[in-house]
Amino acid sequence: MKDLIMNNKYKTQAEKYEYISKQHGGYYRHNFTDHAYLYNLYFPPKAVFIHLKDTIHNLVLNYPMAQDALSELIGEIIQQPTERIIVGNGAAELIKILSKHLSKRMIVPVPSFNEYVNAAPEGQVVEFPLEFPSFHLDIDKFAAEAMKVEADIAVVVTPNNPTSLLVPKADLIRLAQKLGTHNCMLIIDESFLDFADDNDNITMEHEIHNFPNMAIIKSMSKAYGICGLRIGYMLTANSAFANSVREEVPIWNINGFAEEFLRILPRYKQEFEDSCEKVKSDRDIFYKKLCAIEGMTVFKPDANYIFCRLPDSALSGPEVTKRLFIEHNIYIKDSAGKTQPDATRYIRIASRTNEENSKLIEALIDVMYLKK
Repeated sequence: MKDLIMNNKYKTQAEKYEYISKQHGGYYRHNFTDHAYLYNLYFPPKAVFIHLKDTIHNLVLNYPMAQDALSELIGEIIQQPTERIIVGNGAAELIKILSKHLSKRMIVPVPSFNEYVNAAPEGQVVEFPLEFPSFHLDIDKFAAEAMKVEADIAVVVTPNNPTSLLVPKADLIRLAQKLGTHNCMLIIDESFLDFADDNDNITMEHEIHNFPNMAIIKSMSKAYGICGLRIGYMLTANSAFANSVREEVPIWNINGFAEEFLRILPRYKQEFEDSCEKVKSDRDIFYKKLCAIEGMTVFKPDANYIFCRLPDSALSGPEVTKRLFIEHNIYIKDSAGKTQPDATRYIRIASRTNEENSKLIEALIDVMYLKK
């Protein structure tokens, strides 16, 4: 049975592409392979869905808990004191509070997750270009620029989106120390860190008590595969900063399904860790296959997606993205909207199952060049 939305919104595959490329979700309704959005395909386990189904009556009919109780649930998961945690309706809610309401001057390395810039008032964000073509973050230059523009908030996404590159923990500690002498909060977005190797030793969560000018943002949607539940959190040992963010959060910002998920999540710690290992295994195989494409520059990923520069003789990123969708019903992201040199030559591909990744490789080779 054809989707009613499809019949109403588009008639051809090309029209379908134009419609989908303007959306920010709901992809499952439109029958294509999503190599664009970034989430864990192997979590949650079936038992979580059964539990939510069995408790749906109470979850729908009753008010969810407020911020203090929600923070306690997150605290149990990450082993941190409740007063350090603010729970958001996805990380996006917290990012908007930081960018739009709290920051007077924010500095963000680019290319990066666009929402930090998009949520801020015009002219309030300084974009700091990553080293090109390595996309490495030079900590000393970044700190110097933050001080020069008198930024009160500096953002580092690690692993970065779209590059999938990690910023070393030692660099982040040094950056926090530098910014701490200039009254600048360092926001570290670790939304994809669960897919990095040795993630428990490289997270800054264990160091948070040492740096009052540091806060960590974490979207749980990506790692836990729960995009529709919308859960994120901020962690900081700076009580004044925590209270400033908390004051901007609505009293009931998290629905009952998200609350219940947090309540039962500790039961599935091993399943979650196993799922992340499976994601990493699939990604590593995918990376090697992408590297085998002649002329393709493939950045070694630390997250569950891979950043690539297309061969010079290939079509542009936007053209390849469109042809992949129209001819193979596969959706990826190009970097045309990112602030970076040569942006139209780059694409970002989410890793899915080995079978789907292999199909993507074949399709990509098929559409990269104009057929003679």
